[in-house]
Amino acid sequence: MVRIPPSRSECAALCQRECWIFDLDNTLYSASTKLFSEVDRRITEYIARFLSIEPTEARDLQKRYFREYGTSMRGLMDKHKMEPGPFLDYVHDIDLSRLQAAKQLDQALSRLSGRKIIFTNADLGHARRVLAKLDVAHHFEAVFDIADANYRPKPEPAVYDQLIERFNVRPAEAVMVEDIAVNLAPAAALGMATVWVRAPEHWGNEGASDAHVHHVVDDLPVWLETVTKPD
Repeated sequence: MVRIPPSRSECAALCQRECWIFDLDNTLYSASTKLFSEVDRRITEYIARFLSIEPTEARDLQKRYFREYGTSMRGLMDKHKMEPGPFLDYVHDIDLSRLQAAKQLDQALSRLSGRKIIFTNADLGHARRVLAKLDVAHHFEAVFDIADANYRPKPEPAVYDQLIERFNVRPAEAVMVEDIAVNLAPAAALGMATVWVRAPEHWGNEGASDAHVHHVVDDLPVWLETVTKPD
């Protein structure tokens, strides 16, 4: 695994990459906000109501489908013929007031050359709201959301192929940043450099010590400042 912080030669190599691909939740903002915990709670509520089961059973099913399908939504679609639209609307109907303009991230992204794309298992509406609250939307040329992926989530390799084709990304010239370590495996297999934003949740840590994780960071804006800092 690459040491932290990266050497100047490693920083220079990363800065020369022509495309940066960022996950959204718990990546562009800190997991310490507990914002995604609200999404997680609403997923449990939706499953309980949709299947008319108790919350404890819904919680167990939610986590099982997440492990088996990549997202609980995909499991519900495949096993219970659930329509994704109402589910996504419900689980992303959360209070974003705990997010503030991310000035340090904004400055770091300004210094980072190359194209920037959001790659998320959430939907476009949620991504736009989060980017607006962080005041960093202007840095990103596009959002590739779960609908763009035909509701197939990361880390399904075909989804990465879709993103690459749509945006004409050259994997050897790309960097992917993500808080769920296993989601970096297909990116690394394609030849991308990978950056794992250390996650407090155990499901984000799975595979974090594997060779497909090239860089590990605790604070993304601080790390980006290190990478882009001039000599």
